[in-house]
Amino acid sequence: MLEALLLVGATGGDPVDLIGVAMDRYRAVESYRVTLKSSRDGESEIIHYSYKKPGFVRMDFERPYKGAVLIYDPLKKQVRLWPFGLKFFALTLSPENRLVQSRTGQRVDRSDVGALWQNVKTLKDNGEARVLGHETVIGAQALRVTVTGRENFVVDNVRRFDIWLEEKTWFPAKIVSSGADGELIETVVFEDLKVNPELAREVFDP
Repeated sequence: MLEALLLVGATGGDPVDLIGVAMDRYRAVESYRVTLKSSRDGESEIIHYSYKKPGFVRMDFERPYKGAVLIYDPLKKQVRLWPFGLKFFALTLSPENRLVQSRTGQRVDRSDVGALWQNVKTLKDNGEARVLGHETVIGAQALRVTVTGRENFVVDNVRRFDIWLEEKTWFPAKIVSSGADGELIETVVFEDLKVNPELAREVFDP
């Protein structure tokens, strides 16, 4: 928390540096694991998400497709999907295939926190960012930052991000995205985050 307070104080509350620090911290991350809990239009998802540079992704679904497993290989640029978690029944797909995109159209090859920060930066560069203060999210101290596009500028249909930056890791603890008309698009909570865990290559083997 002390570092976050010093940064806010040194910049007069300017959140541009906070987003920059978060992006710099993420560049130093080699791997991470997190449980993503999202809600949209009254529906919810729970995904156990694993990431390893240079872009390997594994998603183990708990809700709504319990048992399903999805793995993205950035070297082959292909997705392997086990809809029922059964090794003998697998699909090989392009990351552009709608079957392996989220309800908001997010692609698996742009699903990591780094891709999120790029979207946030683009929105900030075409709008404004503000620090709203310290809050507690899922038991962790976080800085709440809002990033809003000017006029009707949007990134992937998002005009505003409300981001709770976890002060120890600089990962998001919670994100709320809203559209051009202010309508709520999605709420995502990040739980059980582990930064730089040992992830064997076999974790991402089809």
